[in-house]
Amino acid sequence: MVVLRDGHGFSYPEIGERLGISPDAARGRYRRATAARLARGDGSVPSASFVHAGADGAGLPPEGSDQPGSGEGALRAANSSLLRQLAQAKAKAAELVGAVYEAASDAASAINLPAVPPAVRDTRRGGEEVAVAVLSDWQLGKRTPSYNSAVCAERIRVFGEKVIRLTEIQRADHPVRQLRVHVLGDIVEGEMVFPGQAHLIDASLYEQVVESGPTILAAFLRQMLAHFDSVHVVAVIGNHGRIGRKGDFDPQTNSDRMVYRITQRILEGETRLTWDIPSIPNERAWYAVSKIGAYSALLIHGDQFRGTAGIPWYGLMKKAGGWALGAIPERFEDVDFGHFHQPTRVTLNNVTARCSGSPESHNDFAAEQLAAVGRPSQSLRFVHPERGIVTAEYVVWLEEAA
Repeated sequence: MVVLRDGHGFSYPEIGERLGISPDAARGRYRRATAARLARGDGSVPSASFVHAGADGAGLPPEGSDQPGSGEGALRAANSSLLRQLAQAKAKAAELVGAVYEAASDAASAINLPAVPPAVRDTRRGGEEVAVAVLSDWQLGKRTPSYNSAVCAERIRVFGEKVIRLTEIQRADHPVRQLRVHVLGDIVEGEMVFPGQAHLIDASLYEQVVESGPTILAAFLRQMLAHFDSVHVVAVIGNHGRIGRKGDFDPQTNSDRMVYRITQRILEGETRLTWDIPSIPNERAWYAVSKIGAYSALLIHGDQFRGTAGIPWYGLMKKAGGWALGAIPERFEDVDFGHFHQPTRVTLNNVTARCSGSPESHNDFAAEQLAAVGRPSQSLRFVHPERGIVTAEYVVWLEEAA
């Protein structure tokens, strides 16, 4: 049957005429024969009983039989075989991803950058505050009419300059020696996250994760180290960091996390730089709680809030409230999230939720589907660690230099 159909290209009516059976019977036997071949997993042509069975059905297994080659039995066997093959393919792909990451990390560790000289120490006492710079949704590698990897690098450099300028304004009144950096994910655009994405990027996933991402992030952190006594990074993952379609890989595997770890290796000689990168085997490790004295903030990417027309306010309130009531064991006052590319702040009872902007500019999908457009931005705020409050906050626009 398979020989006649696949080898000679006969139609079902032609096969039926040759074998003295109806076209529908020919179609059914072909499907059973194909299933049997898949079940064997060796690509072999089925036995002659399937190829030459005549009108009386001689040589065919009885209907309902569980023997390999029967309708139900063959389909079960074929399904098991395909699942095994899929699991093996995923395992091999996961091993490849892990090997590439380890190789990149080892190479990063070999880079010997000179330590950044410390800033002149502010010796004033009392009233000290901590600066909090938020990095989110760079979508590094994405290409639009007004955005690409080079534009991203320039805008993050501009953000660094404006962080320094705004901090100097605060320092005119009180010391600001420490910087906390909240990284909210989607630092990379990814590759094959959704159909057609290959037409919307200017850099491969390799370039995003191993080259551009660590280069831009490391440059920003070194820029900060030159102006703060210490810098602490708390970094969570985004949905664009996922490799392939959802469920294809171990949940722990994420390109954002790889960027963070590689950058950490590059800058491991910086003793004034510390990191908190949640990572749990076989889990997404999707959140972190950043504590600054009596103040604490929950960091998530924002894809936990489902909606198709902008920020889903009801879902935001429901989940933030549930997390604060104990679904997340750590205490927090504020929520930092990105994902929606819209700098927004809303107070939910005792919790303030802040959505970070993105350095990306024009986005066709957001304009058409969400009727949303945003200016390139990131955010900065200042926290009084003893009082546990935010004393000042800024949306930092990135189109122009400081």
